[in-house]
Amino acid sequence: MSAKSELLEGAETEFQGLKGAIAGLSEADMREVWCGTWSVREILSHISGWHREMLPGVERLARGEKPFTEGVSYSDFDAWNAKFAAAKATWTTADLVKELDASHADFLRAARALPEDRVVPERTAYKLVD
Repeated sequence: MSAKSELLEGAETEFQGLKGAIAGLSEADMREVWCGTWSVREILSHISGWHREMLPGVERLARGEKPFTEGVSYSDFDAWNAKFAAAKATWTTADLVKELDASHADFLRAARALPEDRVVPERTAYKLVD
């Protein structure tokens, strides 16, 4: 199995594990703060936010371009995480889960389009998907 196939299979396995972990949680469970100041809702917003944010970079890599536009920095990931969580704070939990599913599917679709030789551990494409 190629590094790309293993990475994509692992991403899907982990995603299904996450979905299993949240299945059946009540609205109160989804809103209970248990990870620092975050509930499951903020964590889901964070994950779908990064999917959406990294998607164009993966698409650019698939076209042979640099992944990020000039001047964009992800070095302050805490600020990005907070931005993603805040942007969806008023969403219903059902909509958060739908967006998580959609963002994951879109991200993996883009990752599948990456050339095999670019999705190896030492390359940027691998690191972005991982």
